[in-house]
Amino acid sequence: MAKIVALAAYFYQAAVAFGLLIAVAHLLTPADYAAYSLFISISQFAAIFCFEWVRFACSRFYPGQGAGSEALERKALSVEFAACSAICLIAASASILFSVPTEIAVLGGLVAIFQGGSDLHLTMLRFRQEFRIFSRLQGSRATILAVGTLAGAAVAPTFTCTVIGLMAGYLAYGLLALFLTRNSLREAARFEPPLVRKHFVYGSVAASASVIGLLTPLGLKTILTAVLGAGAAAGALLALDLLQRPFVLIVSALQAIQYPDVVSTYDREGATPTFRRQLGEYYSLLTGLTLMTAAGIFALLQPIGQFVIAAGLRDGFLAAAPFVIGLATCRALTFNMLPTPAHLQHRLLAIFLLAVLDCVLLNIGVLAGGHLGSYNDAALMAGGMIGALCAIAIGLKVMMSLSFDFVWPPVVFSAIGLAVPVLATAGFGYSLWISVAVGVVGGALFCLLGLYSYFITMFRPQARS
Repeated sequence: MAKIVALAAYFYQAAVAFGLLIAVAHLLTPADYAAYSLFISISQFAAIFCFEWVRFACSRFYPGQGAGSEALERKALSVEFAACSAICLIAASASILFSVPTEIAVLGGLVAIFQGGSDLHLTMLRFRQEFRIFSRLQGSRATILAVGTLAGAAVAPTFTCTVIGLMAGYLAYGLLALFLTRNSLREAARFEPPLVRKHFVYGSVAASASVIGLLTPLGLKTILTAVLGAGAAAGALLALDLLQRPFVLIVSALQAIQYPDVVSTYDREGATPTFRRQLGEYYSLLTGLTLMTAAGIFALLQPIGQFVIAAGLRDGFLAAAPFVIGLATCRALTFNMLPTPAHLQHRLLAIFLLAVLDCVLLNIGVLAGGHLGSYNDAALMAGGMIGALCAIAIGLKVMMSLSFDFVWPPVVFSAIGLAVPVLATAGFGYSLWISVAVGVVGGALFCLLGLYSYFITMFRPQARS
């Protein structure tokens, strides 16, 4: 039950983030929204660059195996976070020398620190199995940040005020988190430098892949803005911001719930038949639910574009959105599923190279799409989707390095559920609503069959055992 509540908190966060982007896009001008989108991407990159290695170390080594090790690990993680926060502020201050406005540089550094700190804090709670407080804080963070951001944009619909509202939301959330966990995570322990070395060796390599993974959409946004201009690129940027988030959050939720059991079984038993079944079920869930997510978004794409997206962004959004959905589907699998054997076997070079290939191929694909086609939203994003497909083809070799028993029926139903709304778009010229109805009803039918197939092949046998 606790895991279901935690999963619901992830979905709530996804829904809030989805609505927030639409609201902000309505409140800001296209140019201000483009600046806001780039700021969010850069601050997320800074948070991952500075703090992701600490979070990876927390995921691997916290709370530890022996008596008293949890407090020792937490002390080391706290010292690491403090040191990285100082480095983040120094880097933000240095950016002023490159003509970045002082207030934006400071806000960017602080947002990165609060994002990294809140992620680390929530990771600790999750690995302590404190799912109740984790779920409460996860949902509260999404709500408070959304309220703060919208309040800033409502006071003055400018990029700067919107970012100030976001920062105010982080401050409010930080106070709430301190209050709710005042009796938790408080055991005293001495600082042991060898733990920092252990954390850094593992965490830095694993985090490098995350940094490169975030560089991929950042590079894509930079290319779009440079080629099309900030105003013309705003619709495609909104599509990237809006449509990638559900994939990221759903995959994150599945990993949070299922992946620790896969790692535990592999470390304890090795590549046994039980492990192969568990790994195959994990892969099947990731693939099937990713395809279901794409199906749901594609089925509702035209109504969202026509009635939710601001008029100034609508054309660019609708032109880019189908290819963004394909790109996001590919990246959800490439970045989260395909390198799993490398993570389990500690093949750090393979993890790093797969992330590099994903980044390079996608952005080369964007440039090639513009060069071979025309420099517009659709051609650029189509090239990016082809680049992402090439990364999948390469990553499959890594994925196949560990044997697994894949559960096929739910994935087949999910694939058909995606194909129905995609094919239904052929009828938009005849009747928008008939095509949408066919896509929604047909896609929902096959996706429900996929969920039922998961239930009878995976969940019901587990419940009986």
